[in-house]
Amino acid sequence: MNPKALPPLLRKPPWLKVRPPYDDACRRIRSTLSGLKLHTVCQEAACPNMAECFACGTATFLILGNICTRNCLYCNVAHGRPQPPDEQEISRLIGAVKQMRLQYVVLTSVTRDDLPDGGAGVFANAIRRLRVEIPGCKIEVLIPDFQGNPDALARVIGAAPDVINHNMETAKPLFRELRPQGNYRLSLELLSRVAAAGQISKSGFMVGFGEQKEDILRLMDDLAAVSCARLTIGQYQQPTRRHWPVAKYYSPDEFSEFKEIAYAKGFQCVESGPLVRSSYHAARANTGPT
Repeated sequence: MNPKALPPLLRKPPWLKVRPPYDDACRRIRSTLSGLKLHTVCQEAACPNMAECFACGTATFLILGNICTRNCLYCNVAHGRPQPPDEQEISRLIGAVKQMRLQYVVLTSVTRDDLPDGGAGVFANAIRRLRVEIPGCKIEVLIPDFQGNPDALARVIGAAPDVINHNMETAKPLFRELRPQGNYRLSLELLSRVAAAGQISKSGFMVGFGEQKEDILRLMDDLAAVSCARLTIGQYQQPTRRHWPVAKYYSPDEFSEFKEIAYAKGFQCVESGPLVRSSYHAARANTGPT
């Protein structure tokens, strides 16, 4: 993106000016994760909901390294050539879940197009080992598209996590530009396969890229058509000046409207708000609609 062509930055509205959590509990958790050489998306993104989720016994772990093979225009994760998977990573992950006494674990990863199965085997192994080591812990996975490989997806489905999430991230008119290495149709097909297998399917997207309201409603319709059960909608916030600019900051009232519309379209659980992220209130969704 040409810096000279960048539009002026929009002023953040007051509802997005939230200080990241730095209380004692978060410091202890950071220390635990650092000692085990693990990363959480909560930390990496300085998520404003981190303290709330940790207090509820939920955390989102980033597995398969921190270098992505793709370069989406909204994402601040480093891209390039990743290292081979760390064989001890899952053992350290289990250790962290035990130390943190987590009741709900979300596993996600960078996209690993360099691996034959896109990392599906690592996801499946992590799920199975967590089931053995911590039987009462609920497990949600937030997976990449595995380049449409049905066998890779089947490995994850076969490990039987409680929820399988795959984020669409953006509406169809902007999808190709924002996610040049992704495919809108393949992502919907993945979610359709998850639902057809009897698993709880989930997806999420951000608003504020420059989409129109009808684009958002069309995306909801497309997700409902593949029996996606759970949905998260949040505000896009530009990580750096090199990333896609924010075209609009949606108000809390607009997010409330999206939530009502999504429920009317048949979604079972919906989280919609300026600060909502993929795993926000993930554990609470298992007790019924929010």
